Amino acid sequence: RFLAPPTPTAETPSISNGRSLFNKIGCALCHTPSLATGKSSNAAFDQKPVNLFSDLLLHNMGPGLADNILQGNARGDEFRTAPLWGLGQRKFLLHDGRTTDLREAIMAHRSFGNLQFGPSEANLVTEIFDALG
Repeated sequence: RFLAPPTPTAETPSISNGRSLFNKIGCALCHTPSLATGKSSNAAFDQKPVNLFSDLLLHNMGPGLADNILQGNARGDEFRTAPLWGLGQRKFLLHDGRTTDLREAIMAHRSFGNLQFGPSEANLVTEIFDALG
């Protein structure tokens, strides 16, 4: 009766290394791999893990990503952490679809972690999202 979440690709050593790096450099601080649903009278929704890769919170993403559009209490440089599940099937990335390149989207963030790795490490991190289906 409900749609199933995307089926992840089988874990490979490179995906495992990318997942480890994702956590090590701090991506998981905002792109939380899994959250749990609340209590529900429907067993399909009752306290189930949801692998969103998001904390669903607003974060200041800096002037490089700002669109200067106010939405409720969110300023033009604040965005909800985009869920990354299904990222391997998306064509356009970031809040405004400005890129199709995942490495470019990662580097556009104003975060400490993305300044610490080079292209080969970025490729490892992107492999886990291609595997998310």
